[in-house]
Amino acid sequence: MQYDRFQAEAIDYIKRGHSVIVCAPTGAGKTAIAEHVLESCIASNQGVIYTAPVKALSNQKFRDFQKNYRDKIGILTGDVSLNPDAPVLIMTTEIFRNKILDEPQGLKKFSWVIYDEIHYIDNSERGTVWEESLMLLPAHMRVLGLSATVPNIEEFSQWLSSVHHMPLKIIVEKNRPVPLHFRFQAQNKIIDDFKDLRKACFAQCLRYEYRGRRQDFRREAHPNRVITLIQHVRQNNGLPCIYFCFSRRRCEELAGELLGFNFLENDEREKIAGLFDELIRRFDLGHEPSASMLYPLIQRGIGYHHAGMLPTLKEAVEQLFTSGLLKVIFTTETFALGINMPARSVIFDELRKFYGSYVRNLKTRDFYQMAGRAGRRGIDTEGFVYSRINPHRIDMEELRRIIYGAPERVNSQFNTSYATLLHLYEKYRERFLEIYPLSYHFYQANVRKKEEAYYLLRQKISFLKSAGYIRNNELTVKGKFASGIYGYELILSELFENGSLENFNETELCILMAAIVFEPRRNDTLPPLSRAAKHLKNLCENLMKQILRQESRFKIYPPSKTPHFHLANAVHAWINGESFHKTLAHATSDEGELVRYLRMSHQLFREILANRLSSKDLKEKISRLIPKINRDIVDAERQLRAN
Repeated sequence: MQYDRFQAEAIDYIKRGHSVIVCAPTGAGKTAIAEHVLESCIASNQGVIYTAPVKALSNQKFRDFQKNYRDKIGILTGDVSLNPDAPVLIMTTEIFRNKILDEPQGLKKFSWVIYDEIHYIDNSERGTVWEESLMLLPAHMRVLGLSATVPNIEEFSQWLSSVHHMPLKIIVEKNRPVPLHFRFQAQNKIIDDFKDLRKACFAQCLRYEYRGRRQDFRREAHPNRVITLIQHVRQNNGLPCIYFCFSRRRCEELAGELLGFNFLENDEREKIAGLFDELIRRFDLGHEPSASMLYPLIQRGIGYHHAGMLPTLKEAVEQLFTSGLLKVIFTTETFALGINMPARSVIFDELRKFYGSYVRNLKTRDFYQMAGRAGRRGIDTEGFVYSRINPHRIDMEELRRIIYGAPERVNSQFNTSYATLLHLYEKYRERFLEIYPLSYHFYQANVRKKEEAYYLLRQKISFLKSAGYIRNNELTVKGKFASGIYGYELILSELFENGSLENFNETELCILMAAIVFEPRRNDTLPPLSRAAKHLKNLCENLMKQILRQESRFKIYPPSKTPHFHLANAVHAWINGESFHKTLAHATSDEGELVRYLRMSHQLFREILANRLSSKDLKEKISRLIPKINRDIVDAERQLRAN
């Protein structure tokens, strides 16, 4: 294989025993470096761990690598365990972090860990897991980090090298193999120059200002039409096209607007219909209304893809897109996260999205994560990125910053969980604070922020002592149980200590797990609950009041998540053998969300099953429950086996 300059350089360092961080644009060929590590380790009987930020990417890597390396590949993602003794194990970063803490001896056979999308350490919700796994990394393991954008790569690498005293090299490739061209839709016209865009938007704003308050300032004189833009892309040989929008419902609505189009020739229409029928059979989707709704779009070369869809239906759409027969796909940003789905053109419906708690303009890094899907290496000589612009919704300087500015620095999001702290305390006792200086947060932070971090860690330990998780510098039984439950340790440990967890029946246990993992959306309403579910809800609310009161007293933030019982009736129906669609009628969640929460509940059951303090009776009860919850569409392993 003929490698590019940056690929050859990275592989040379790897052969010489160095850890390597590679920053190169999306589509530049970073995966080839990872494949070299896999091949060389398999040849020398060494183990490799491949971590990914989301399960969809883990699943895709499992399928891709399995084609070439067969039984040498395994996967562990919490709800999936296939070939777990394989020399190459693909897993989410949470699973890898948990293994470092729970069973470090089991990692001795692995000489490398590959972090795909290593900049995810900057993720506000889950970045701390990346940081913990990197700072606690076993000394014998080397690191290959892959990312499109880490502008402060020198700082990041110096931190990692200083913590582990490892020889570490940086490879930066700024040139894309397929250059990108940026174009804009404004006033329903396609503009390919930023200066011309500024003039057009300035003239529009002047017209509105002249007309005064009698007009709606947000109404465009010539509103941008999706059909106009898609016609332009099609006429300029810009297909296939990925259209990013940040609303699940809008993805489906926009796809529906194109029903008057037909992007396929007769032979292509026959091929895609046959392929879709085959995928429907393979994934057992023939009875799913959502698959039937997609069919008329698929026949015209149109599709959509978002987290509210059934996982198997999403995968079917992905396979249709990689076939080259799906010409336009409307999708949310998760489609851009590492999943290898390039196109010739990318369209942004708007340049604002929801960031955790509020809507704001896109980060430059996120823009390029998505824009980088334009231009297929080895197929296209150039890629096209279109942004739909309404000057009353985005300032021109902000637009310039998003598209032409420097990507944001990758910063620490360190916020150690109670379970991690309990593990560290069990190992280091009162010296647990010596771990903090190993963090990226410590490396980056000023004196004030370091003091705040030390204070928060001390407060968390003080809380754990006050609440009975630590006594006389030792973990109590409750503390040991909590150390094996990541993310939901307090509520489950309190229920464990007072005997409730042991005494709940199967239905109550399932309702509890779903309530613990469920995150209500803005307009979700709590359904009428059965007497048993109400009792369970009241019990949890009383416990959470005590927990939150204590956390507030110790000034701990963010507070622990409160259980929400919106899925109680749906879970009851599901474990009693109801079909998925009858179960869905009891929930306000999208079908993809319901599957996700049921899978998360299954994963939580597996953590309790593996917990060293769970009783025999509790384990037997959970063992009977798992097949009831992890069946049919919820069974993630079945989805992987269907390939």
